[in-house]
Amino acid sequence: MTHTITNNTITIRDFELNIQQGILHPENKTIVFLHDSLGCNALWRSFPEQLAASSGLNYMMYDRRGYGLSDPFSDEQRTKDYMEAEATILMELLEQLHIENPVLFGHSDGGTIALIAAAKHPDAFTAVITEGAHVFVEEITLDGIAHTKYQYQTTNLKERLQKYHGNKTEALFHAWTETWLRNDFRDWNIEHFLPAITCPVMVIQGVEDEFGSYEQVQFIANNTSGAKQICMVNNAGHSPHKQSELWLINECCRFLEDSARHADSVAK
Repeated sequence: MTHTITNNTITIRDFELNIQQGILHPENKTIVFLHDSLGCNALWRSFPEQLAASSGLNYMMYDRRGYGLSDPFSDEQRTKDYMEAEATILMELLEQLHIENPVLFGHSDGGTIALIAAAKHPDAFTAVITEGAHVFVEEITLDGIAHTKYQYQTTNLKERLQKYHGNKTEALFHAWTETWLRNDFRDWNIEHFLPAITCPVMVIQGVEDEFGSYEQVQFIANNTSGAKQICMVNNAGHSPHKQSELWLINECCRFLEDSARHADSVAK
């Protein structure tokens, strides 16, 4: 079996993105991982490779602009539709890498980006897995962000993030916190996108998620148009892939197997 992991950069428009690809099963499809609002490739740890190996798929992950080893943000202020813009960049990246009909696995902001991409390009994806995704603004989200901002000011959180983001840390942290805490962001939502999503969707959330309520999960499941599965993870907060890794990998594999069987039956 071929097992190749590569790290390199790719130019999108006028900036470079750091990508990692794991070719574990060359003949099979790819899971594309989209990190959260403070994340990057390195912060996924072993989860992408473990899920790809267990599911018989390949994987690709990338640091979005402003994160990890990718180029810094531009000087422009982040807009309310920044996740829609990231969904467009995702499609350009997949085209350049010749990745067809992947599975998307998105965490937090990455989950929202995955939903938008699947809505705008309903035939482009095999399935979508979201983890702690948001489709509208809740007080619990704003409270969680405000608390993280306090931690950034009073603990070693900034230093821990600098290990992964270097001198981009300040900019990315403020892009996240200040955008979501702005008054004009309170009416942000992507509810109107959901009915256009026709591929299978798995909605994961930790029971103790400090950044979102079960209403987010219900809304995604009730308003997407394809098959869906809800996965609430006990004893987990906003990052179940770190807090219940092996259990969650098994659940994701079951979902992907069910989705493949359903696709085969429809094709016949």
